[in-house]
Order: sequence, then structure tokens, then C-alpha cells
Amino acid sequence: MPINYYIFLALALFTIGVIGVLTRRNAIIIFMCIELMLNAANLLLVAFSKLHTATSNIATAGSDAQIFVFFIMIVAAAEVSVGLAIIVMMYRNTHSVDVNFLNRLKN
Repeated sequence: MPINYYIFLALALFTIGVIGVLTRRNAIIIFMCIELMLNAANLLLVAFSKLHTATSNIATAGSDAQIFVFFIMIVAAAEVSVGLAIIVMMYRNTHSVDVNFLNRLKN
């Protein structure tokens, strides 16, 4: 499959994630959109790694980006667990997951 398909898919996923972060007020949906943007970047890393492997004769040339993507997924999972814990504590205190409600807590 040509690299253009992967680039278009990653661009579409990243755009959906950015639009979701900018327009939504629900904290859980914002975290899901951030994860969507991270997965779009991971898709591009793996696609370009595959393209680089096809042009080189080294057997392990494509595994570097895939290992990097694996570590990004581990950090993203840790981020989600911390983020969900923050959202649960916010819901316990305010009974809402609306991020605009947090601005009112400053006073």
C-alpha cells in the first residue's frame, strides 16, 4: 500500500483529535481526542519506518520506530491512568466532568 494512504489516514485522525480537543467540554472526550492524536503520530512513525525498511537492506532498520511507538504507548497508558484519576477526583468534588466548571473553582 502506498505511503500516501497512511499519511492521509494519520492526518484525518489528527484533525479529528484537534477538533475534538478544541470544541468539547467533557474531560473524558478531551482525553480520548488526545489519545487519537498520539495514535495518529504513532501510525506515521510506523509507516515511515516501513518505508525506510523497504529502501534499505538492513534487517533491523524498521524495528527502531516500532520500539519507539511501543514506549509511546506505554507512556500514553500511564497518562490515561493519571488523567482518569484526576477526572474521578474532579467528579467526586464537583459532580461534573465539564472542564469549563474548573474555571469557577479558581475563586
